[in-house]
Amino acid sequence: MQDADIKAIPTGIDHGTITAVIDNKAYEITTLRKDVETDGRHAVVAFSEDWAEDASRRDFTMNTLLMDMDGSVFDPLGQGVDDLQERVIKFVGDPAARIAEDYLRILRYFRFHALYAGGEMDGGALTACRNAADQIQTLSRERITQEFFKILSSKRPVSILEIMFKNNILKEFSEYGYDAVLLRYVCKFQDDYSLGFLASRLLILAGLKPEPPDSFEEYLLIPKVFKKDMQAISGVLSLPDLSDDQAVKVAIYKYGRVPTAQALMIELAQDRVINAYAPKALDIVQNWDVPDFPVTGEDLIKEGHKPGPDLGAELTRLEDEWIAGGFE
Repeated sequence: MQDADIKAIPTGIDHGTITAVIDNKAYEITTLRKDVETDGRHAVVAFSEDWAEDASRRDFTMNTLLMDMDGSVFDPLGQGVDDLQERVIKFVGDPAARIAEDYLRILRYFRFHALYAGGEMDGGALTACRNAADQIQTLSRERITQEFFKILSSKRPVSILEIMFKNNILKEFSEYGYDAVLLRYVCKFQDDYSLGFLASRLLILAGLKPEPPDSFEEYLLIPKVFKKDMQAISGVLSLPDLSDDQAVKVAIYKYGRVPTAQALMIELAQDRVINAYAPKALDIVQNWDVPDFPVTGEDLIKEGHKPGPDLGAELTRLEDEWIAGGFE
């Protein structure tokens, strides 16, 4: 491979996977495999030369499809193409057996259904997911977070979450004043204005509380930037509603453009802002030049104020007065 100027990185050599770097682009290459032993989290594999054998170890029939360099599609199990065309998510073989090999497949099933399915879930698959739901807690938080965030980021997470919660799949997430109707409308407005944002959806799931509940963090690794965004959006929502230009500008000045836009999506869904005003509000969010407060502590000291708490209080009073006066 070195003679061909290809750098090989053994990223998953025990599972037959290497990463080939060609012209600074990485390509993950995995040989054919079969499972020797599984425990619901990890698998011991042996290498194979049988395409059907490799396909039979995969999770869903749509993921058994293969394509060569010429674009020809192969269906080694004879199910993948039909299921994909019918937009049906089916486990390969027995759903319970597939799930027992890797319990993350429970969440993957709902994620694939959110992204690709066109109808109701398969009853047998749903039963298998429900029966093994308590095994999700044996997975790493990293793996759970990755799948759950993809579900929550989909265009129609509410209907998927409703089925999950009814079947005891991460049901703890539904116990904090979660308003499904609110989330449904926020997702709609985010889609209408091309403002999809995961932190605002997570905030709604947490009952609009800026700090994620403890049970969330038992399962999820919530990035610090998400927590910061949730707090900022919550801060905007604590202000008077975003129904006029001054209110929008105050929110931007205090909390930033993105949190203000996301709070606007929530207030639209709550009927605190009329639809007709939203385009103007978003124009302010995108284009208003945020001014700097023109007074500093040094200015006040020059006017005779002494350093200390009283100086800070006076600076805050002047800034509040300046904001209330329309930043003049």
